[in-house]
Amino acid sequence: MRAYILKRYGGPEGSELTDIPDPTPGPRDVLIAVRAAGLNPVDFKFRKGQLHAILRPKRPFVLGNELSGQVIAVGSEVKKFGAGDRVFARVAKDRGGAFAERACVDESLVAKIPKNLDFTTAAVVPLAGLTALQALRDELEIKAGQQVFISAGAGGVGTFAIQIAKWLGAHVTTTASKRGEALVRSLGADEVIDYTTEDIAKLGRKFDAGLDLVGGKTLEQMFKVMKPGTKIVSVAALPEPQTAIKDFDGNRILAALFWLISLRIRSQARRAQVRYRYLFMHPSGDELAELAALIEQEKLKVIVDKTYPFEKIVEALAYVESGRVKGKVGVRMG
Repeated sequence: MRAYILKRYGGPEGSELTDIPDPTPGPRDVLIAVRAAGLNPVDFKFRKGQLHAILRPKRPFVLGNELSGQVIAVGSEVKKFGAGDRVFARVAKDRGGAFAERACVDESLVAKIPKNLDFTTAAVVPLAGLTALQALRDELEIKAGQQVFISAGAGGVGTFAIQIAKWLGAHVTTTASKRGEALVRSLGADEVIDYTTEDIAKLGRKFDAGLDLVGGKTLEQMFKVMKPGTKIVSVAALPEPQTAIKDFDGNRILAALFWLISLRIRSQARRAQVRYRYLFMHPSGDELAELAALIEQEKLKVIVDKTYPFEKIVEALAYVESGRVKGKVGVRMG
């Protein structure tokens, strides 16, 4: 089968589209004929070696974190899926495998595709959709009537986050350029801040919760517009000790490393009387099924910026890395 594999960390030259043997499913695995895969910033960051401190799979390694396709076969212990089922998944972080014509995924990470989505659209849902759901509902515990600030609303996670926050009953303020304003308003954003001309820190009011999808200066400004005692969850800045405890099974070495690298951010949070949490989302078939239900009920739209043939995956990743994407990018197999 064809697969896009990582041979060495660095630029695109360290990875290649090549032929490798088909994967063999284990007892709990679902073997999927991949029809499409979604692309995310984590893909090029992993390729560059920026996640080497926390993820060190054996190379060559099949890249890719989310996919859709049809079930070919299932392991002996699989109960929920059978041959022919249309499914999608955010694959295990240490296993990868989405950028390939076939993939084995643990049954617990798989869900059936919404009936109203094609394979290409479904493939871009899992990672960004689960990130938004877990950040807003599970970590920030958004309640109806709360004022929520979401940075970068026109991006992959942002387009899901705006809609999920509205579904939870929040009043949503987000940032976007003039080019992205119409998109975020169409998704339900109540207020839009043009980050190219306006200073978030000078909004003159305070928020009940914040989701940071940018990091850097944007996160620093967000600390200044949060009510005392509230919380910001980030997926773009630096991990802190709770990240190791909650997202990496209490890894003490990582906790010490994250404590050190997050000193400045945690100090800023303390001065602002705001709690700071960095989230590494976790794959979940059950939560993915919840997103599928929202999509089928037309409460959640999936925004696809561009799709590419699998043969042009290098070009597709370059577009994702450019930072110009509105919504998500996918590749089609075959």
